Amino acid sequence: MTEQYYQTLKSAETEDWLDFHVIRPFCFQLARLFAHFDIHPNSVTIASMFIGAGSAWFFAQGSFYYDGALGLLYNFIGIFLLMWADFFDCTDGQLARLTGKKSHVGRILDGLAGFTWFIPIYHALVWRFYLHHELEFSWLGIPDTLQNALIVTLVVYAIAIVSGFQGMGAQQRLADYYIQVHLFFLKGEKGSELDNSARQREIYEQLPADTPAYERSFQKSYIGYTLKQEKATPQFQRLMATLREKYGGVDQMPEAARRQFHDNSLALMKWNGLLTFNFRSFWFFVFCLLDVPVLTFVFEIVAMGLLTEYVRRRHENFSRQIADTL
Repeated sequence: MTEQYYQTLKSAETEDWLDFHVIRPFCFQLARLFAHFDIHPNSVTIASMFIGAGSAWFFAQGSFYYDGALGLLYNFIGIFLLMWADFFDCTDGQLARLTGKKSHVGRILDGLAGFTWFIPIYHALVWRFYLHHELEFSWLGIPDTLQNALIVTLVVYAIAIVSGFQGMGAQQRLADYYIQVHLFFLKGEKGSELDNSARQREIYEQLPADTPAYERSFQKSYIGYTLKQEKATPQFQRLMATLREKYGGVDQMPEAARRQFHDNSLALMKWNGLLTFNFRSFWFFVFCLLDVPVLTFVFEIVAMGLLTEYVRRRHENFSRQIADTL
């Protein structure tokens, strides 16, 4: 690995094995290629949104059990497109750090990319269930009538909404926050991208009158995004308030307390990494290939929900302990 490669990473401490040894090196080469042609990081992010959203059509059609080899092919195309979108989503940040073309809008777009993929994908999976549900109905002993199909599909749609917004959306939002928090304590205030809702509201209120409507919309949505992160982490917010009150910020806090936070946070990164794209997408692909994509929603709510709560509780516990010590 070259020094230039390491400079394009947020930190080696926040990357899982697959990202650090496989995905990030590949995306680094993509970043170098895009830099050569002077392609802006935001353009790469927007491209990833369209590619990821485009995979939804193929996931909606993909079913080996019902459509044979063609359905299986559609599944693999959907998997390929979603992985391509993820590669681009990784590349945009490395490209921004490589070229110095960082922007506030780029940070917001990066956070929205996953939502633009999975909102159409989740709708596609619900439609796929409506078209092909004989397997699940036979397991549950439900007569396959039009009325039953409509009722159960509405139930599945409700579960998908919970899975998408209260499940995956909330889980990845918290995972991203903990990565930024770790970098904040590792690199200090100037070396991190940790945002807070109060600062984002100030930015929104100070936008010039001629600011494009889309940028205003992005900024307003980002206020809500950061506010939800803060509401989910009351003990960490208490720690941050203590640090600002007693020391003026993280950079002036006692080194022993800073090291204690870093070590606890680093130990949690391996679990936090499971909340990001690689682990959850692996199971999503498995469920689609097994022709039971509805299990994706159950997995997100139950298994990933329990993991998220485990990570959150551990982070809140050591945040509270350090705040009490200070």
